[in-house]
Amino acid sequence: MTALATLEQQARTTRNKQIALALLLLALLIMPLGTQVADQTWVTDSRLFQFTQVFMLIALASNWNLTGGFIGYVDFGHAVFFGLGAYATGVMMTNQHSIQWPFWSAVIVGAIVAAIFAVMIGFPTLRLKGPYFSIAMLGTFVAMREIIRVSKPVTGGGVGLTLPPYLNRALFYYLTLGLAVAIIMFVWWIRRSEFGSSLIAIREDEVGAEMRGINTTLHKITIFVIAGFLTGIVGGMWAYQNTFIDPDVVFVDSRTIDLVMMTMLGGLGTVAGPVVGAAAIYWLRDVVWAAFFDWHLMIQGSLLIGIVLFVPTGLVGLFRRNGSGTTLQSLWGRYFGTRAEHPNEPGPGEDGPIEGAQP
Repeated sequence: MTALATLEQQARTTRNKQIALALLLLALLIMPLGTQVADQTWVTDSRLFQFTQVFMLIALASNWNLTGGFIGYVDFGHAVFFGLGAYATGVMMTNQHSIQWPFWSAVIVGAIVAAIFAVMIGFPTLRLKGPYFSIAMLGTFVAMREIIRVSKPVTGGGVGLTLPPYLNRALFYYLTLGLAVAIIMFVWWIRRSEFGSSLIAIREDEVGAEMRGINTTLHKITIFVIAGFLTGIVGGMWAYQNTFIDPDVVFVDSRTIDLVMMTMLGGLGTVAGPVVGAAAIYWLRDVVWAAFFDWHLMIQGSLLIGIVLFVPTGLVGLFRRNGSGTTLQSLWGRYFGTRAEHPNEPGPGEDGPIEGAQP
């Protein structure tokens, strides 16, 4: 095949992908309208709520991928930003403090609180490597949950907070869809920017990146704060939709584990990976929960083991030209002296190896 024919085939493939994505987005946009025409309210509410949850999970998994996939820092406490965003939004919107901020203002405040906390906790924790960073963030998550629990005058303690009720499934559907699309596009832009190239270089060889003049501390803190800010927005939107929050509902241990599973299943360090993984895990869990309620946790654990053993590069990695990619095992292995191969083969929809990444 000539070079010209190869370029034409690549252009055709890219165009087909763009058309498929446009049709998918169009279908998602008109879906609530179609169900309303069908005049099946109970089906509409149930289906819209399910898709809303999927969109939120996609947004959360994409945010976690910014640290876990792009710089290789596996964060087991990432849900702390979700919790801070939810609680800051709840505090701003409840009438016990005579504030009662509007929804959008409260959500932005929640995201800013999460970002500020990311700066405070990022400077000490991002100096750690591998499992030490993961354990430190897990400890941060548990500690913050207890701080929220004992701060009753502000947070309501274990009693929780009740936000102003507002039930509009279609509105939340479009809000979460828009947020998920915006985050995916933002991640796509980062993946192709010079900043993204530096992040990948840090993931592959942090010492080498420093020797090449990359300010690794600044880059790590920046992406950590961005991930925290965006996760705080998702937390605030979730709190408003849920209308009630307490420490045990917001700071759920399994939330971060779910994000790790979703990103790993889809593909670490890719744009499409968290999207594919979040959708697959949600619908699979829905089926497993309904059919095997007493065994669903065992099945979920077995699924995680199976992902690590048999699909280490994720579903997106299966479609790479050589089937290779970034894995959780390789990220952790380098900190114990077992250097693995880390080729930078592009995933679906990616332009190619990022300049600055270390093979």
